[in-house]
Amino acid sequence: MRYFGAGLLLGAALVAFVAGVVGAIPQALVPAPVRWGLFGVAALAVLLRECGLLSFPVPENARLVPEDVQHLREWGALQFGFEMGTGMRTYSPSALPHLVLLAVVLVVPFPAAFAVAGGFALGRLAMPLLSNAWSSDGGWTEVWTGAERRVRPLLALTVVGSLVVVMLGA
Repeated sequence: MRYFGAGLLLGAALVAFVAGVVGAIPQALVPAPVRWGLFGVAALAVLLRECGLLSFPVPENARLVPEDVQHLREWGALQFGFEMGTGMRTYSPSALPHLVLLAVVLVVPFPAAFAVAGGFALGRLAMPLLSNAWSSDGGWTEVWTGAERRVRPLLALTVVGSLVVVMLGA
């Protein structure tokens, strides 16, 4: 699991770097109130989506874990974690990662983008850790399904609140 987590962190850091570099353009040329307004509209839409009040698709690369990853041992876990950390190989049931990326481009200062990447990697790592710790019989899926309607809005509020704290504090 540590190689998978390291891969997640490396992939997220790469995306943070690229998004931070690309984000330097709108952050330098577009007035802050406009950028904050755009981010606010997007955050509201994502909050409504996560609460089940709005429905729209989000980009995703819907691919499962390839079987050959398990044969590559640590390197396979590192590679798959990296791909998930970059978003290149993953389902995306939530719009929260997309909101985080938009925040890095529009309003998060470059150095803080790496803290955001670390938070993303930890969030992605939490699900397999919880699932593995819960049971090996698929019981975690039932628990998640039962709690998802209540937990998704709380996660969305936590992410949006955290992004606002990063933006105000940086």
